[in-house]
Amino acid sequence: MPSSTRPARGAPGPTLAAVCFGLFMVGLDGTVVSVANPAISASLGTSFAELQWITNAYLLGLAVFLILGGTLGDRFGRRRMYLTGVAAFAVTSVAIGLVGSTGGVIAFRALQGLSAALLMPQTLALLRATFPKEKFGAAVGVWGGVSSVAIAAGPIVGGLLVDTLGWEWVFFVNAPIALVGLLLGGRVLAESTAPGRARIDVPGVVLLALGLCAVVLAVVQSESWGWTSPLTLGVLAAGLLLLGVFGVVETRVAEPLLPLTLFRDPTLTVGAVAVAANFFALFGVTFFLSLLLLNLRGVDGLTAGVMLLPLSGVSVVASPIGAALVGRFGIRVPMAAGLGLIAVALLALTGVDVDSPYLGMAVPFVVLALGVGMVMTAGADAVVGSAPVRLAGVAGGLQATSLQLGGALGTAVLAAVVTAGTSARLGGVTFAGDEGVRQGLVPDGLDPATTALAQDAFLGGLHTAFVVAAAVALLAAVAAALLVRTPRAHHDAAEVLVEAESALAGGPALR
Repeated sequence: MPSSTRPARGAPGPTLAAVCFGLFMVGLDGTVVSVANPAISASLGTSFAELQWITNAYLLGLAVFLILGGTLGDRFGRRRMYLTGVAAFAVTSVAIGLVGSTGGVIAFRALQGLSAALLMPQTLALLRATFPKEKFGAAVGVWGGVSSVAIAAGPIVGGLLVDTLGWEWVFFVNAPIALVGLLLGGRVLAESTAPGRARIDVPGVVLLALGLCAVVLAVVQSESWGWTSPLTLGVLAAGLLLLGVFGVVETRVAEPLLPLTLFRDPTLTVGAVAVAANFFALFGVTFFLSLLLLNLRGVDGLTAGVMLLPLSGVSVVASPIGAALVGRFGIRVPMAAGLGLIAVALLALTGVDVDSPYLGMAVPFVVLALGVGMVMTAGADAVVGSAPVRLAGVAGGLQATSLQLGGALGTAVLAAVVTAGTSARLGGVTFAGDEGVRQGLVPDGLDPATTALAQDAFLGGLHTAFVVAAAVALLAAVAAALLVRTPRAHHDAAEVLVEAESALAGGPALR
């Protein structure tokens, strides 16, 4: 076969096309599952805590192993780790649809998150190793566009699949995407490694994983264990202790998973907090908006996906707008303003009820998405742009880890708020199926007064959760306004976009 008929390994164009398949698969999965959650719950009979774990197991897998995934690629080969991650993501996705039990779904969701953490850092690392410096920004622009399209398409694709083929196909759809990505990637990707052989901080990985899981476990299970129970307090204390030991270990190893010296810079620290608060609000609120639309308001999956489109679709333009604002005004103003917009949008959503017109949701969705985009790009410049060049990759991993951890805590904490608020408003009233009210499920056959009570109880808990998320965003906004300073090496909009996309993948930015 003539060589001209076969794409050369390491060619920029084919490399970009190949990594976009893995990127699209992970981006799609980030939003497609939210619409499927009520169908999963109905099919498998999941409890409210189990439904949260279906979301949080994936987020925790990503949060804990993103930095490790980048290290593995640097040491053992980015092409090898990327293709392994894509294959593992496909296998775990299919397993989720086939396993047939709640425990199995949660376990394979955790493995799916680990697979995503393995492949995501390699996408930009492969592009950086392939594209010349002057063209890397354009490649990242395409990378970001594919990610945005996947995120925006998720709710609609999820709704369509749930309505026509069943919730399992939300996960099965990853298999053909991965197959094409594997065939193309195996053909065109060139292997690359870091100049040195990076050591793996095994104690750091284990302590961080156990500590984060214990903290989230305590928050999620608090609804059934009780906030003041010895079990909840003990697990929470154990998690915090493990994280404290992690901090001590990281100061004593030669190549730490997360160098704590990074946090000496208040701009970087507040940037990481802002990113976590950003996705605390976004992931937590999206989880419950899907329950509101599908369960309480009773719309079908496709309609719910279309209704959520302003929230996900605006992300296509939100990041470039945020990057332009950061390039014009620096980090502090867009970060504080973006967090303020998030708070305003969440407070506006407290007016939503069973019969609210859609416009009352659509406008806050757009405002929320714009605020999220502004904080995302400002946070990336604060974290990655403030870090020393030699730690740019670790800073990108920190930013991505803050994102996923914020999302996991947002789902867990806001679920606890909704549960407490719903139970308080129901008072001592009990009826068959009352456990489902915290998911927005109001049983049929109730008398009008009890039906209204159940609806109002869920909505009251939901509105309280919106207020809590808004308060978190406002506190982060105050911290940004008081403590953030633009780094001396200030970047223009194009550079900020590169940093934002790089941090989203948990990889090194081009500096």
